[in-house]
Amino acid sequence: MSDLIAKSAIDRRLAEIVTPVIEGMGFELVRIRLMGGNTRTLQIMAERPEGGIEVDDCGEISIAVSAVLDVEDPVEENYILEVSSPGIDRPLTRLKDFETWKGWEARIETTELVDGRRRFKGTLGGVEGDEVLIQIEEAGAPVVIGLQFEWLADAKLILTDELITEMLRQKKASVAFDESQFDEVQTSDSDEDDAAEPIKH
Repeated sequence: MSDLIAKSAIDRRLAEIVTPVIEGMGFELVRIRLMGGNTRTLQIMAERPEGGIEVDDCGEISIAVSAVLDVEDPVEENYILEVSSPGIDRPLTRLKDFETWKGWEARIETTELVDGRRRFKGTLGGVEGDEVLIQIEEAGAPVVIGLQFEWLADAKLILTDELITEMLRQKKASVAFDESQFDEVQTSDSDEDDAAEPIKH
């Protein structure tokens, strides 16, 4: 499993438990994080293999995952389970994500120094073998560089007006809905977009 999906040892253990449940329901695990705080939060991001997820789907996943976690009991402390979509400025955690979002702007961080740097901002150029391609500006000129997928520490899309427009277009194409029911589009830098009702454990 990619470290971008599950970074820490406890995240990987949790992923082993919940992945079969999520996949059995027809979805894919995008990212899982057990985060600290006064009350810990177990954040799960999921979507359909072809992309997209509805709030009702998040609720169903939350109920199913909660039942399995109650049996396995991998986390000793109390925590809140939160299942959500990856959001608009989504994390890119699987190799296929970099191909799917080819042509869009992203920020990538690497674990190792690459040409003296660890942070890259530019346009995704898809995938070549096990490398993620990104076009960056070097001395005022565009340069395409390849980063080994295993080098990546973090990657996410950059929130732009164009990206918001595209996500709304995809939403309209996949689900017929009445625009008059929606006042405006609200965006957030948080990863909690479209979160279902949290469940306390």
